[in-house]
Amino acid sequence: MFAVVRTGGKQYRVHPGDKIVVEKLDGNAGDKITLGDVLLAGDGGSLQKTDGLTVAAEIIAQAKGDKVTVFKKRRRHNYRRKQGHRQQHTILRIVAIGDHKAEKPAKAAAAAPKAEAAPKAAAEKKPAAAAKEKAAADVTGTPTENPAPADDKAAGAAKPAAKKAAPKAKAASTENAAPAKAAAKKTPKKK
Repeated sequence: MFAVVRTGGKQYRVHPGDKIVVEKLDGNAGDKITLGDVLLAGDGGSLQKTDGLTVAAEIIAQAKGDKVTVFKKRRRHNYRRKQGHRQQHTILRIVAIGDHKAEKPAKAAAAAPKAEAAPKAAAEKKPAAAAKEKAAADVTGTPTENPAPADDKAAGAAKPAAKKAAPKAKAASTENAAPAKAAAKKTPKKK
């Protein structure tokens, strides 16, 4: 069962057991409250009447939101104002919607048969899904080793013919920089 409730000027779609953060409501942690402004309620694809329907909730905590900095400035007038703000929030746990209460966690004995059902479901997968998983496993294999050696000595020992065939390009050096600067500076012409 779900419901759409309005509180603090906002609307929230909730299910029993959900936790939501709403604008500040009066009360302390552990208090029970009811949200009476229910806009819509339903179960699956069918809707129900909302006349007299309430949502029961429990306050988990009173908290503050993230800090928001408000900065005002008028250029060329030496006007600057900086102000911070942290919005007050209430964290709620939805206990029940009308007569529908939140389901309690299943016991460990009831969870054991569900764990055995998972391998059966994996075995009964569609062929297309199994092919996708196999392709993903092939892609995420072990990385291959880099064919290029890390140092030049190993490169010379491994491929002597390749080194002779490709002439080595001269690296740019700083030796040529000084004469270029001297040639660029010319004395001013005399009249």
